[in-house]
Amino acid sequence: QVQLVESGGGLVQAGGSLRLSCVASGRAFGRYLMAWFRQAPGKEREFVAATRWTDDNTSHADSVKGRFTISKDNDKNTVYLQMNSLNPDDTAVYYCAAGPGPTTWLKGYLYWGQGTQVTVSS
Repeated sequence: QVQLVESGGGLVQAGGSLRLSCVASGRAFGRYLMAWFRQAPGKEREFVAATRWTDDNTSHADSVKGRFTISKDNDKNTVYLQMNSLNPDDTAVYYCAAGPGPTTWLKGYLYWGQGTQVTVSS
């Protein structure tokens, strides 16, 4: 089993920034892709960004490229999502996920955190 605990969500004004954190623990989480997804009210959960513990490759959704950056700290077993230039369309519950992938495929992730709310006011 893998446990994922997110933190860092909150309320921010448009144009502001937030950094989300996801601490991973449990067996063999190091072999998995680590990703952030988000789900806005009334919408499907969508891919945001992904990375691996074993290399520096990353992937970002087109909607967040240039504004969001995924990173990791292997010593702390933590994955981050730095979110800049936030706008109201970024309002959603953000989830951390771990799994074999493929990268952007929701069903490719086996373990999920509880989610953290991000609200961007206009």
